[in-house]
Amino acid sequence: MRPRVMAILNITPDSFADGGKHLAVADALAAAVRCVDEGAAMLDVGGESTKPGSHAVSEADQITRVVPVIRAIRASSHAVAKTSISIDTTRAAVAAAALDAGANAVNDISAGTDDAQMLPLIARHRCGVILMHRLVAPARDSFSDAYAKPPHYDDAVTTVRDYLLARATAALAAGISKDCIMLDPGLGFGKSVDDNLRLIAATPTLAATGYPILSGLSRKSFVGRVSLHRDSTPAERLEGTLALSVLHYQLGCRLFRVHDVQPHARALAAAEAIAMSGMSQKTTA
Repeated sequence: MRPRVMAILNITPDSFADGGKHLAVADALAAAVRCVDEGAAMLDVGGESTKPGSHAVSEADQITRVVPVIRAIRASSHAVAKTSISIDTTRAAVAAAALDAGANAVNDISAGTDDAQMLPLIARHRCGVILMHRLVAPARDSFSDAYAKPPHYDDAVTTVRDYLLARATAALAAGISKDCIMLDPGLGFGKSVDDNLRLIAATPTLAATGYPILSGLSRKSFVGRVSLHRDSTPAERLEGTLALSVLHYQLGCRLFRVHDVQPHARALAAAEAIAMSGMSQKTTA
């Protein structure tokens, strides 16, 4: 599978990297068009920030934020109208409204644990789902490089893999097809800087579960910590994000949830060219 870029489109006032940029439907649509023109194969639309310390947004408010945007995208005369859309939410009512408006998948950072109706809803719609690992809800979390006491795992890789497999099993039991399921290790969610790096390095172990793995590291605090070796702002983390995304591709990720579409599309195309060249040499040999 070729690497694909999922563009982040937050319809929120408080997301850590792009909060407040897309609150107006016209602005969100323009951003969606630009992302597709730059190479996005999918749009991830969300109406609730999940940065550390953020608080839950009501279902009604999420629906008010995201549904008009999804409808506008689907009504566009631009190619964006046919682009896959995921709804970033942990609430079944929000997912249902978004799917009815034209979304194709659900990106649930709680892996279906926040709302018992989520997995059955996804099964009924026969849509895709991304199941993520997190240690705690965002309101009780911290940025990866700012923990007073880092989260404890006996083995972060084993814990995350086993949890994701258990949630995938729950999704299957709810009636969701295996080929509709993608797993997300939840980089930056309840993980220290070292935990995040171990999980990236262990991507082959996670991919060996038989499910595709999402890369969700864009502009996160641990990226700044390892690339700049200091406190940083999201805007300073592009180069580190690109480097880790290319590495994540080489280790087995194929879908990349990012803020910066064009740089990722170009960097991943270059990495893919090398990968394809190596495969061609093996075939010739």
